[in-house]
Amino acid sequence: MKLFVGLGNPGARYAGNRHNIGFMAVDRIAADHGFGPWKRAFRGVAAEGRLGEERVLLLKPETFMNLSGDAVAEAMRFHKLTPADLTVFHDELDLAPGKLRLKQGGGHAGHNGLRSIHAHIGETYGRVRLGIGHPGHKDAVAAYVLHDFAKADQVWLDDLLRGISDGAPALAAGTGAAFTNAVALRTAPPRPSTGTQPPSRPALADKPPAKAAPLASPDTASPAGDKQTLLERLRDRFR
Repeated sequence: MKLFVGLGNPGARYAGNRHNIGFMAVDRIAADHGFGPWKRAFRGVAAEGRLGEERVLLLKPETFMNLSGDAVAEAMRFHKLTPADLTVFHDELDLAPGKLRLKQGGGHAGHNGLRSIHAHIGETYGRVRLGIGHPGHKDAVAAYVLHDFAKADQVWLDDLLRGISDGAPALAAGTGAAFTNAVALRTAPPRPSTGTQPPSRPALADKPPAKAAPLASPDTASPAGDKQTLLERLRDRFR
């Protein structure tokens, strides 16, 4: 079994917050892949289902962000899972809005949800970092993450969540590259071809024979060898 955990804060008050993008990700996976109903378990709500060949448990801790590790550790103990079986979806200030990065192990970078998980199970679990951008100053961070996404964010947010859902079976199977490719097809799809080819340059043909030089007009200088011919023509013309 794999454990996918979305981080956020419980309750309608926080549902649309930037800090809750982890909840949004697992909600989308559950809806698109026919997971069972959400049920209270492990100090949160959980849903079971399959992604490809893998049995997966989705979990949204209801301990509030700072105590996320309590719920995660309880679920892991019950199902006898290791950190290698765990992937956490969380908001990331250091990524531009709509960007996504996979990470295996490493520090928590000050994220309180990750800090709590670190304290319970260590740091070797996987993360899906979901970019929400930075407000520009550290003093503005708390208000920023606890504020709802703007209406202008809804297009990229929906594309990102759709991509995560598309790639979820690959993520469960441990194929990170296929997962990120699926997300990219939603968030940065290739431009459609116009179906036309640019006009090609004509192939160079053999050099055509030089055209015969036109007869020089009376007021045009001629080479010395042509003077007699020109005088003769003028004489014939005025006879």
